[in-house]
Amino acid sequence: MQRDRLIAGGMMAAGLAVIGAFALSQSPALAQAATDGPGPNLIVEVGGSTTGQIVIDLLPDVAPKHVEQITALAAEGAYDGVVFHRVIDGFMAQTGDVEFGKQGGNTQMAGMGGSSRADLPAEFSDLTFERGTVGMARSQSPDSANSQFFIMFAPGEFLNGQYTVVGNVVSGMEVVDAIKKGDQAANGSVTDPDFMASVTVAE
Repeated sequence: MQRDRLIAGGMMAAGLAVIGAFALSQSPALAQAATDGPGPNLIVEVGGSTTGQIVIDLLPDVAPKHVEQITALAAEGAYDGVVFHRVIDGFMAQTGDVEFGKQGGNTQMAGMGGSSRADLPAEFSDLTFERGTVGMARSQSPDSANSQFFIMFAPGEFLNGQYTVVGNVVSGMEVVDAIKKGDQAANGSVTDPDFMASVTVAE
């Protein structure tokens, strides 16, 4: 069944108001905590109007099922060519729709799909959503995350305990910041979006 895997609009609107109060610099504590993690690392090469590499330290001790699914999809090449279909300045950049989000194709339904793998049970934790945090997108059901994920431009405490945290950006936040933004009036939908040219896993 197709489901819109987006962060709930009400939470997003409330969150955008909250985000304005936070500084946009990644805290040293967050960066240190991320690099102290056991890995693996997700290496994302970005293409389009923005190019560069993003390195995400995944957290299998926090969200083992989600990390297993992400790394399996990356190993299959499923994420290669998938667009950043929803990008909201000051909030987050969302990607990972391997079903409807392939660059060069019809991406009008990007955000509605997943993968051939089963949806995942929530693995919520007490980790907070900070600048550089990577979380899993889902529909209204807490147990509906599949392949899509988002990277935070800024802290978003309104997401804490509501979405599964899977990792942190440890390198390339300047690339994340440069990803082409979408129309806020259209819920962040991006015209001619940037994309993940390749996604690999480094242990």
